[in-house]
Amino acid sequence: MAEQVKERKDIEKEYLWDLTSLFADDESWEKECNRLDADLAQLEAFRGTFGEGVERVVDAYRTLYELAVRLEAVHGYAFQRRTEDARDAKSQNMVTKADSVYVHFLGAISYFDPEILALPDDVLEQYKNAPEMTPYLHVFEDLLRQKAHTLTAAEEAVIAAFGDICGAGGDVADMLMDADMTFDPIDNPEDPEKLIEVTHANYIHLQESGDRNIRKASFESLYRSYRKHINTFGATYLNTLKESTLKMKLRHYTSARAASLAAYNIPESVYDSLVETVHAYLPQMYRYLRLRKKLLGLDELHYYDIYTPITPDYNVSYTYDEAKELLLSSVAPLGEHYTETVRKGLASRWVDVFPNVGKRSGAYSIGSCKTTPHISMNFTGTLDSVSTLCHEMGHSMHTYLTHENQPPQYDDYSLFIAEVASTVNENLLAENLLSKTTDRTARLFLINNLLEGFRGTVFRQTMFAEFEQIAHRRVQNGESASPEDLCNIYRDLIKLYFGDEIVIDDEVKYEWARIPHFYRPFYVYQYATGFSSAVALSEGILREGEPAVKRYLEFLSLGNSVYPLEALAHGGVDLSTPEPVAKALDKFAKLLDEAETLVD
Repeated sequence: MAEQVKERKDIEKEYLWDLTSLFADDESWEKECNRLDADLAQLEAFRGTFGEGVERVVDAYRTLYELAVRLEAVHGYAFQRRTEDARDAKSQNMVTKADSVYVHFLGAISYFDPEILALPDDVLEQYKNAPEMTPYLHVFEDLLRQKAHTLTAAEEAVIAAFGDICGAGGDVADMLMDADMTFDPIDNPEDPEKLIEVTHANYIHLQESGDRNIRKASFESLYRSYRKHINTFGATYLNTLKESTLKMKLRHYTSARAASLAAYNIPESVYDSLVETVHAYLPQMYRYLRLRKKLLGLDELHYYDIYTPITPDYNVSYTYDEAKELLLSSVAPLGEHYTETVRKGLASRWVDVFPNVGKRSGAYSIGSCKTTPHISMNFTGTLDSVSTLCHEMGHSMHTYLTHENQPPQYDDYSLFIAEVASTVNENLLAENLLSKTTDRTARLFLINNLLEGFRGTVFRQTMFAEFEQIAHRRVQNGESASPEDLCNIYRDLIKLYFGDEIVIDDEVKYEWARIPHFYRPFYVYQYATGFSSAVALSEGILREGEPAVKRYLEFLSLGNSVYPLEALAHGGVDLSTPEPVAKALDKFAKLLDEAETLVD
């Protein structure tokens, strides 16, 4: 990979995404953005008319989704342009303008649901059964399901107007973490004259260091600063807890968790089942920690020892062309149509490949109806980069197949299943690589990557889910949720999930403050359910072949035409039972078996 990050203009065109499926250029975007903002006035024409007949509701839905498709393209293009170079003032202004149109859109439709639901029950039943409603039946039935929690048009308009300031706690925390916090530099064992800077961006890299002194010093440096700011973080998170509790009360839910899960019609039993099943497998987690301690040759395992590789001398790198071939061979079990679509997507510049100065860090996939999906990543040649390509292509193919098979009202999929397709691809890559080697060190390296996936996604995210539930329950019940309370809750959960296999350093209790997902209440559990579902699906694909592939591709094509649990059930995963999570953790145990054999 390039030793120095280039300016975007210096990167070859073939490695830059092609956004012309969205807009020919920025000027075309500007014109459409202005037209769209003006066209939102069309939505006002339906106010007060829904009682005139089912045709008015259907016309309103048609108009809404036509505008929503255009909004998706406008907002997506602006976001992608800013991704290319966050320093660019023009793209920053584009995002601000697109955000403004989005808020305008939400305000313009805020009366839809309450005015429809204010109609007499017999009229609503008549509308539901009308042939004209057939294309929007699931949309309409989902609205009726939430009738008891929808407020009046005036009340909904007030809530929509507060959209820009809701989430202020998370915004403040982000600014504190990204802009204002600093960390003490640490000693550099290779050059005593130069200290090592500690930042959020390089923290995990420092925690992966083979030098334990670097790991310990960076750990203490990071959390020393969090300790200094813990009262501010306590205030920002308490704001989020109070906000979600207030919304729960306003919408007449029994809990903030119930309110959050209701959006996708997920029973709370799914959440509870996840926690209970993971608790049952905690002895396997302790077993993994014992193996890690043994491989690292440590008398004591500390929290700053959980990220460093257990095969430090094993290095492997890939060119981008090799990564593409690995992606294609890994998804080959998904059939010709899937594989050829991926091949064409790679050739058609769906992917923005390499880092450039000012480019957004990390990776994501984005897609809008009737256009090709796109991937932003920062390829560096590591196995993690190859895995990221596979992961994001999973998202993109989920988007592509949904758009290919669903009308605009159903051409998206819920967050509950958003990580399934991406993780299926990661699992297929891992199994592909394992099938190609018998080398002890290589297999241990690959297996540990899989084990870390389970630790970080199933065990860790479930622990986060428990933290959220306990914190919200305290506020809902009028109990204290001070910074000290939150630290104690988190420390106790660390003790539960890591057991006696790890030394609980005092700094650990501050970790909750650096988890941005907590400002999006009851979101993280979906990582664990999604990962577990993906394990079940990928195992079925490799074991059963065509029947499982058919079910899986149909699952990817359903979009929002059914509820997410129904979509998963169609693919062969029943999350209404503990079985998928248990089966996933059975695989974790089997991987541990082989790892222990390789070590012995």
